[in-house]
Amino acid sequence: MAGLLGPAAAADALADALRAGLDPEACPQRSSLSVPGGGELLLMPAATAAYAGVKVAGVAPGNPARGLPRITGSYLLLDGPTLRPLALLDGAALTALRTPAVSALALRYLAPVGRPLRLVLFGSGPQAYGHLEALAQVRPLAQAVVVGRRPEGARKLAEHARTLGIEARAGVAEEVADADLVVCCTTARQPLFDGRLVAPGATVVAVGSHEPDARETDTALVRRAAVYVESRTAALREAGDLLVPEAEGAFGAGHINGTLADLVSGRVAGGGAASCPQLFKSVGMAWEDLAVAVAMYAAAGANSAT
Repeated sequence: MAGLLGPAAAADALADALRAGLDPEACPQRSSLSVPGGGELLLMPAATAAYAGVKVAGVAPGNPARGLPRITGSYLLLDGPTLRPLALLDGAALTALRTPAVSALALRYLAPVGRPLRLVLFGSGPQAYGHLEALAQVRPLAQAVVVGRRPEGARKLAEHARTLGIEARAGVAEEVADADLVVCCTTARQPLFDGRLVAPGATVVAVGSHEPDARETDTALVRRAAVYVESRTAALREAGDLLVPEAEGAFGAGHINGTLADLVSGRVAGGGAASCPQLFKSVGMAWEDLAVAVAMYAAAGANSAT
């Protein structure tokens, strides 16, 4: 089903679900099972009146060394009223589309406007590639600086960005000081950069972790930023970027400025505050998988000759 839906259309599907009244705070939490050998099995169900679905995803940190994807899995989409199976989708491909789409939707409201933006992108894996494409559809990019754990991976992603017409090169973490957008798509468990360097008015997106003790951003950034999340409940359960500062006494639930639903509905104004950075922290939620899976299913039907 690759190519049926791009990140902009997937972001539209997420926004449509929220405008239709879907409440992310009521979304079932993911179930996690540790697998002997160091992996993790995730179960993520969601349902609306029209559709239901469940993603079974595997996270295998040792897979890249084997030449295999770190994320595996399948998504089963069902008809809501009858629970009749409708489609079986590639779970890893769905995740690779859904996560950049969530970021793209947030950045429609939070990213600076009126000029091409300077991007610093952390990571060089599938999510980094997906986010680069999604970001280019949200805002014009003046430059992309790629910071990767593996220099060769960063250089390859910069080369790919140049094929998209974006001036790009590999760089270092300290370059966040000159960025309008900072996007973190890594498996890091410790902060990637000094949050004191991020300029007021810049927007930071962190998508790499859903574990309470892992984070890509530091306490200094969280303390000074306006914070946005997919769901307060999910973020305060899973987002180490927020929970570690909370344990340090530097963050509380009242520090969350808004959610995706708040932004889409207009309950919270987007556009950004020039006086401080903005941080969007994503953990990935089952309602997002369902919304994008339904949109992919509809696109497949529209493109079917049968």
